[in-house]
Amino acid sequence: MKIGVLGTGSIVRTVTKTLACMENAECYAIASRTLERAKEAAEEYGYAKAYGSYEELVADPEVELVYIATLHSRHYEDMKLCIEHKKPVLCEKAFTMNAAQAREIKELSQKEGVFVAEAIWTRYMPSRNMINEIIDSGIIGKVSALTANLSYTISQNYRIVAPELAGGALLDVGVYGINFATMHFGTDIERIESSVQFTDTGVDGMESITIFFKDGRMAVLTHGIYARSDRKGIFHGEKGYIVVENINNPQSISVFDLNDKLIKRVDVPEQISGYEYQFLECIERIGEVKTESISMPLDDSIFVMEVMDGIRKQWGLVYPQEE
Repeated sequence: MKIGVLGTGSIVRTVTKTLACMENAECYAIASRTLERAKEAAEEYGYAKAYGSYEELVADPEVELVYIATLHSRHYEDMKLCIEHKKPVLCEKAFTMNAAQAREIKELSQKEGVFVAEAIWTRYMPSRNMINEIIDSGIIGKVSALTANLSYTISQNYRIVAPELAGGALLDVGVYGINFATMHFGTDIERIESSVQFTDTGVDGMESITIFFKDGRMAVLTHGIYARSDRKGIFHGEKGYIVVENINNPQSISVFDLNDKLIKRVDVPEQISGYEYQFLECIERIGEVKTESISMPLDDSIFVMEVMDGIRKQWGLVYPQEE
């Protein structure tokens, strides 16, 4: 399948290296807002064609799937552009700026019969089912809570702190914590409580989010843009606990008893980078003439955006475009 890419950010390098190692995907075209930058990226990453506008790329009849790697604030309009040109879409997280935009994308996707999925890669990885199977096995008994964190030193990046670009920790790294909680505890939420520390620019720099589920379980999440955290996800059970190394790309799952003795460890399968799983599913679903992913259906993307909208409402954080 010939892949076209909108945007030339750093994530494109990893995605491109991944696609280059896949037998059923081809790095076909890349687009930037200037032809010069597009040509540089095409040469650097190995794309056959370069376009100086997103409109030119989606008009290319050879493009079979568009991967959107633009800024959060552009995802909505870039997905609309692709759908209107009947181009299947895999869009980077956060899916949109807010839930209203996400609902519009789903409506347009269904109306036009065009495949659309969110590239929240952890949803597509084998580790997702591996973690759930270990929990369901009862090895640590009844699970009452989980904790998860994800923080990086990324505050120096302008897009991270810019309100007009839908910046802040929540949409960039918090989306992983929320997905981690809902992937493993479900979506039957009673209430959410949160606290935040704002940057000088007015977006969220650090936050703590507590999700209370109707079945009595609780998820405590922390995210930030100033420091590197251990990125662990931990499930608390009556007979022990489970530690997931790196919720952003799980590497191993370790089970400990009540005396902190390691009783089981499972490593995830070898992978190219981890990004391949989302592309493999998209290629398969497009081949089946489906309009949604199985691992990340559009209703799930909308739900996560609704959760983040509610959290931002608690904080009083409104992006300029929403005013």
